[in-house]
Amino acid sequence: MVNEQNQLLALVSRAGGVVFQVRVQPRASHDEIAGVMGGALKVRLQAPAQEDRANVALCEYLARLLKTPKSAVRILSGDRNRIKRIEIRGVTEQQVLALLMHNA
Repeated sequence: MVNEQNQLLALVSRAGGVVFQVRVQPRASHDEIAGVMGGALKVRLQAPAQEDRANVALCEYLARLLKTPKSAVRILSGDRNRIKRIEIRGVTEQQVLALLMHNA
């Protein structure tokens, strides 16, 4: 739940899912979880931020990491910004927090 900068990931549980913010860095050398920045999960993606490719790559990447269908991952807001609000149905807060521990 805490990264090296000692910041917490802000998670909100909803009926059947979790909502949280993601800060996306497109055109990275490889896809990875890079910790927490300003309460948002920082994700580096190889995909460029053109023609919605980074958004699609983000949803696919999170779905793969959490072993959930791509249809369960949805961008609620920020589809044209680096900081996005994400909803993932069928997962718990602990599963999302485990992404930080796994990639630490």
